[in-house]
Amino acid sequence: LQKGSSLVAPVHIVNEESADKTNLGFIHAFVAAISVIIVSELGDKTFFIAAIMAMRYNRLTVLAGAMLALGLMTCLSVLFGYATTVIPRVYTYYVSTALFAIFGIRMLREGLKMSPDEGQEELEEVQAEIKKKDEELQRTKLLNGPGDVESGPGTTIPQKKWLHFISPIFVQAFTLTFLAEWGDRSQLTTIVLAAREDPYGVAVGGTVGHCLCTGLAVIGGRMIAQKISVRTVTIIGGIVFLAFAFSALFISPDSGF
Repeated sequence: LQKGSSLVAPVHIVNEESADKTNLGFIHAFVAAISVIIVSELGDKTFFIAAIMAMRYNRLTVLAGAMLALGLMTCLSVLFGYATTVIPRVYTYYVSTALFAIFGIRMLREGLKMSPDEGQEELEEVQAEIKKKDEELQRTKLLNGPGDVESGPGTTIPQKKWLHFISPIFVQAFTLTFLAEWGDRSQLTTIVLAAREDPYGVAVGGTVGHCLCTGLAVIGGRMIAQKISVRTVTIIGGIVFLAFAFSALFISPDSGF
């Protein structure tokens, strides 16, 4: 009986250590993902898309379309990153660390070279792109009849609730956000994080980060878009990326997070 009891205790301890390690890995991945997404997305093209569209159309529709696109992109990015785990972790760990350092140095250089009103150019570019899409919607409306195109808060067209979420505005918000996010720095960052961190933590943290940024853009609209300092956010982002790269010098690749 004594031998049996002596064998059970170590197993229980190992299970507790494994659970603690898994929890730490998830938390570390979550914090890493949410922080880099916030510093990457604030003042980014997808932020301006949500902010401008929310001023012209139903906010809930814009938010739903943008978040569906960002959630889908986050999941795809995590899958891409997780696929690289077939490579020995020591290689992916240090390659991802090098990429974080490159991202950080590049963001710092971009931020230091920016003028204080740098974000206005991208804001105007997004406005022109949305205006072009609006004109296409109006032409479609004239050709196919009124349909269910939302023309803004002033005019309301009777429609079923489920049609409200698959309206042309929903499709426009989804398409513009998805295309703007594809190949963006935040997508590449998510892929790199998923290759070295807990994928579930990265997926949840990335999605929450996108929710916060997009929700802020939808609620604040043009006021936040005009007052946000893209230069400051870019410099802070560069520091955050370099901090993650620097922390790798003190964490073993086999530590699990």
